[in-house]
Amino acid sequence: MLVETNPRALLEAAAACSAPESVVGPLQVGVDLGTATCVLVVLDAAGAPVWVDAHPSGALRDGVVVDFAAAVAATAHLRTRAEAALGGPLTTAATAYPPCIPVRDARACTYVCETAGFVDVVLVDEVTAAQRTLDVADGVVVDVGGGSTGVGVFRDGVLDVLDDRPGGGHHLDLVLAGALGLTVEQAEAYKRAEPEQALPILVPGLQRIAESVRLMTRGVEHLPVHLAGGALMIPGADSVLAGWLERPVVTYPHALLITPLGIARSAP
Repeated sequence: MLVETNPRALLEAAAACSAPESVVGPLQVGVDLGTATCVLVVLDAAGAPVWVDAHPSGALRDGVVVDFAAAVAATAHLRTRAEAALGGPLTTAATAYPPCIPVRDARACTYVCETAGFVDVVLVDEVTAAQRTLDVADGVVVDVGGGSTGVGVFRDGVLDVLDDRPGGGHHLDLVLAGALGLTVEQAEAYKRAEPEQALPILVPGLQRIAESVRLMTRGVEHLPVHLAGGALMIPGADSVLAGWLERPVVTYPHALLITPLGIARSAP
């Protein structure tokens, strides 16, 4: 079963991708380094998005920074653009890491932001960040990123179980590239340009992601699954997961922005 919801915050974030209106400080900044794309979100004192921007990165693999210089360059570029648009310096931020990666790898995300010019950086896991946007009381929050799938089980709004397994958008691109004889970059572009043709090829990969979710949520099959992250923004992908899991799956527009918004809400 699929349920589509429409949180106001996500629509506000999408609108903020254009020119910002009046800004009321202090500001909170979230940096989602991402596997394919780095996203920066700025919230005003009321918690409303006033700036959202993204830049290709490709500096992470499976939640680990593999190209430190590229990650810093993308983050610094986004910070400079935001400061120019908002008319002031941005010195504090939050960033996030996939659950269950080693502490030293998680800290690398902090070092990226510090090297890009942020002085005070808070670190939060991606699933907890997504929850801060979705505000799920009782349910499973699934953040499907480029390299991995993170799962958090929430009861009464409190995190009860946190887990993460390899498998995400990058792996789907590999499946598509192999099937069509494309490069990974071409496969990513094809997936977005021709989703109806791509979906049948991607079904086995989507089912593997769904199986990871099933294994990470044994004993709580009665709780609905809430999807976050950009990797499953393919029409019909949510139906594949719902069919495999045989449980309610809640989808959101602008799912790519769910985690970045929550990261910003974690900032000092």
